[in-house]
Amino acid sequence: MFFVVGFLVSIFVFWGHELSIVGARSIGTYASIGGAVVAVLSALLGRFGVRPGRRVIHSDGLAMRDDRLRWYDVAAIALAYAVTALLGWAGIAALLARSFTDAPVFAFPGAVLVAVAFALTAYVCFLSAVSLTPMSLSLVLAIFLVVGAFASMLTATDAHWWQDNLSALGMASNDSSWIFNGTLIVAGIIITTIARYSTAGLSVDAPRDARGRRLVRIGMILIGIFLTCVGIFPVDAFFVVHNTVATGMAVAFAGVVIALPWLLPAISKVFIALGYAYVAVIVLLAVFFATGYYNLTAVELIAAVLIFSWIIVFLRAAEEVSPAGAEMSPATASEGSP
Repeated sequence: MFFVVGFLVSIFVFWGHELSIVGARSIGTYASIGGAVVAVLSALLGRFGVRPGRRVIHSDGLAMRDDRLRWYDVAAIALAYAVTALLGWAGIAALLARSFTDAPVFAFPGAVLVAVAFALTAYVCFLSAVSLTPMSLSLVLAIFLVVGAFASMLTATDAHWWQDNLSALGMASNDSSWIFNGTLIVAGIIITTIARYSTAGLSVDAPRDARGRRLVRIGMILIGIFLTCVGIFPVDAFFVVHNTVATGMAVAFAGVVIALPWLLPAISKVFIALGYAYVAVIVLLAVFFATGYYNLTAVELIAAVLIFSWIIVFLRAAEEVSPAGAEMSPATASEGSP
């Protein structure tokens, strides 16, 4: 459907014009903006298709009786798909423009290429949205963060932003500020979603287990909320608030990691050791920054990679101690949900 509609609309818009690969009114701009719209529509259709009582292709890995996706969760997920499609097709167009220097694009082949881009976007986003699980959602988060971070770095007005800190990308003086801050806001919402669903399948055989699971969930949700606030409050306009929530995110992460053996006794000892190593590295980086050996950008980048990679690995560790022992089923995930 998206191929046919995309072709018909594109041939009407392109007819009688000789197009460039990149630039204003180019095939690259058209494909990237249109791809973002298609991504949103496909993701929403995918989530609509897994509503109770509807026939679906895959079982919904996020379906739980007491904790379903909220509207803002779905909006954040759809926006993540849209931004990834927008920046992804823009990047491909830029690469093609460098490969085919000054090459024109005629109406018919241009319409076919755009239609293929729309169809591929719709296919990937729809199937991903239909079969979402906490693990696949974490991969969506990782791809979204990488694409958003590189896009904000490449479009930064100040080429030497890295000499200050990572948050300099979110300053109003940078053209990349809306990309950087928007990426953090959406990523924070997605992390709160992952926090709820990653802990939903954990065993709660005793009140202590339920309390431990709840505290882990609260800690991870705080990480997401603090990350969202980092994007909402840019460092140049809200210096104190920005630094407070950024520090709070690191403290919340360290608190969850350190308390994990007591909160979730069944969790893998190897994973616990990995978390302790991550916290130790972050502390060491802070010491390096305090002594002037590293600048703040290096510390923030490495700490962000460690925190997000820990969240992804936590999903796998949580699955191993779930009642099913592996991938959670919707029925299992609903048991003991607070």
